Amino acid sequence: MSDNGNNILMRVEDLRLYFRTRNGVVQAVDGVDLDLGYNEAIVVLGESGCGKTSLAKAVLRLLPRNVDTYSGHVYLNGTDVMALDDRDFRRDVRWVKMSMVPQAAMNALNPVLRVGDQVAEPMTAHYLADKEEALAQARRMFQHVGVPVDFLHRYAFELSGGMRQRVALAMALVTMPNLVFLDEPTSALDVLTQANIFNVLKQIKNELEVSFILITHDIATSSELADRVAVMYAGHIVEVSHASLFFAEPLHPYSRMLMDSVPRLKVEQEPTFITGHPPSLLGPPSGCRFADRCPSRFEKCAEEPSVFEVKGHRVKCWLYG
Repeated sequence: MSDNGNNILMRVEDLRLYFRTRNGVVQAVDGVDLDLGYNEAIVVLGESGCGKTSLAKAVLRLLPRNVDTYSGHVYLNGTDVMALDDRDFRRDVRWVKMSMVPQAAMNALNPVLRVGDQVAEPMTAHYLADKEEALAQARRMFQHVGVPVDFLHRYAFELSGGMRQRVALAMALVTMPNLVFLDEPTSALDVLTQANIFNVLKQIKNELEVSFILITHDIATSSELADRVAVMYAGHIVEVSHASLFFAEPLHPYSRMLMDSVPRLKVEQEPTFITGHPPSLLGPPSGCRFADRCPSRFEKCAEEPSVFEVKGHRVKCWLYG
């Protein structure tokens, strides 16, 4: 949780998102609690399939048709936006106060529309500006993200991957939202372009005072932006702490093993690997969901762990009970 309750932009309480499938109900997001402060960046770490993207879509109410359960509370500036009907949420919240850069966003741009028109579209779609004012705002966003303003009149296929990613970021920022979700924003880019994108994100965070939730499984690059870190495993948030504390001393066994799996240039020790497989979210175990893979497992782990406050961390693990 954030330290100062008065500085909370968003508070998520007991958020659940389950999907119906042919094989049963998938518990993708299962009772998540999370706070985000103003002008703060939280990195959500976890392996593929743990529910990171589903968490973002649950907050933004980007729901597929096969939803089985969708419940909880999302307070934005003190207002429970989960209580809004779909029309009010689309009009007043999504892409106005919260937006998203989806995974592989650079491939999602319309190839037959100029990128400037696409960036301006959220402004006109939400009746925040006329076409001329919206294009002027798109021009300003291009300047913020480092895209030459004459690219407004180009098509997506005329831009490099890094430039298309910046255009997608400009589209998410054009309405000046309080919060932007970034879903693996650099996963398809080379290392140098990744570094440039993270430099842009840090600059935007300072200039526009926007908050970010960065969804990734890349621990090394995530440290560039993170103020705090949340670790997700099998639909649960298992650890939250300030980034400096997390990267110095992660506490949850899964977090420690994640950190140990990252190669380090100055350390001769080989990276370790997490054996086994995550539990199926069709019928997750009733106790700790990491227990079957955990080297510190003991009898208490057969029960659902509580969340404990330890050394500035919030840890969902019986080792600290």
